[in-house]
Amino acid sequence: MIHIVKQGDTLFSIAARYGVSVQRLIYDNQVPPDARLVVGQALLVLIPETVHIVKQGETLIGIARQYGVPLNDIVKNNPSLILQQQIYPGDTLAIRFVGQQDNNFSVNGYAYPFINRNTLLQTIPYLTELSVFSYGFTPNGELIPTEDEYLLSLAKAYGVDPILVLTPRSGEEAFDNGLINELVNNPAAVDNIINNLIITMLQKGYSGVNLDFEYIMRDNRQAYSDFAGKLRNAASEYGLKVSVALAPKTSSDQPGLLYEGIDYAQLGANTDSVLLMTYEWGYTYGPPMAVAPIGNVRRVLEYGLSQIPNYKIDLGVPNYGYDWPLPFIQGQTAARTIGNNEAVEIARRTNSVILYDEPSQTPYFEYTENGVDHVVWFEDVRSLQGKIDLIIQYNLRGLGYWNLLRYFRSNWLLLNMY
Repeated sequence: MIHIVKQGDTLFSIAARYGVSVQRLIYDNQVPPDARLVVGQALLVLIPETVHIVKQGETLIGIARQYGVPLNDIVKNNPSLILQQQIYPGDTLAIRFVGQQDNNFSVNGYAYPFINRNTLLQTIPYLTELSVFSYGFTPNGELIPTEDEYLLSLAKAYGVDPILVLTPRSGEEAFDNGLINELVNNPAAVDNIINNLIITMLQKGYSGVNLDFEYIMRDNRQAYSDFAGKLRNAASEYGLKVSVALAPKTSSDQPGLLYEGIDYAQLGANTDSVLLMTYEWGYTYGPPMAVAPIGNVRRVLEYGLSQIPNYKIDLGVPNYGYDWPLPFIQGQTAARTIGNNEAVEIARRTNSVILYDEPSQTPYFEYTENGVDHVVWFEDVRSLQGKIDLIIQYNLRGLGYWNLLRYFRSNWLLLNMY
């Protein structure tokens, strides 16, 4: 259930309405225990169908065997166990929730090496793939590694496939299409980077590589597709997978530097899977709007499905929002990136009411602080549910989160219901 907070609602009244514990409602939604609820706030309410009261001497492995469920399923249903790592007599464990389904789709998330370790620990049980962001490369195909040891070790410990993300970045954030041009048009460099990627993946235990190349020049459209295909052919001999991140196109001839060098059909055919980057309509330097309006997401997905088989497509999902100062002035105004829980905290602090834009299926609110007006667009369990429903509707391979830096517990618990 998703409950939208109304005037006069309290944690106690909501818990009583659904027959759940206040403590679990607080924990699942990361609500500060002494904080008031925000009108318009969306709360995830999980109603237990099967519960187990821990007895003296019982272990999680034994309880999992008793109910015939994987141990990780119990952990995902009771995320406090992830950091607690032990149980006590009298503890109540949710074995299954009302309405919980058993769809098996891929769940991927991008993580920087500097991610908070507790954040990653609480996230990784819900993943099937962990994309390590990122390795770079030189024009002649030498790899520029990142500090990936901890991410790799944790992925292996949880049985999650680690994915090496390769980006043509010349700085901390900038994508260098000149570097792409030099690589894909140099056969010796292509052979060298493919060889280096395979050696690195085999030595470090990666399961595959994700090509996150952006702003590809139109003249490099064919060469980039050919590079992806050659990499896949070589990697497949070692059981390694190749995926590619795709800018959000809605037609084959869509103009713009972000789109013209991307051939959905060829890249779909030349790789094992693709991630549609269906986010960033609302972005740092753009006018205030939803980051991933559901109509835009659906249009990209429907075009993608016309070019690529559904079983190869992952839907990109944003795990963040933006706070814009107003008035917005093109070329001057810059939005601040915020977490989804942080957005609710801002609304609470400023006594704002959270609204919901039905066309985009996204929450937003306005506030004034220190004499400056602001508007915030972010994601909540309602907007995320709409995106997950698309995955089910079109029977996609799965979804990929950009990115995992901000822990959003109710998202993972919602995903776990599918």
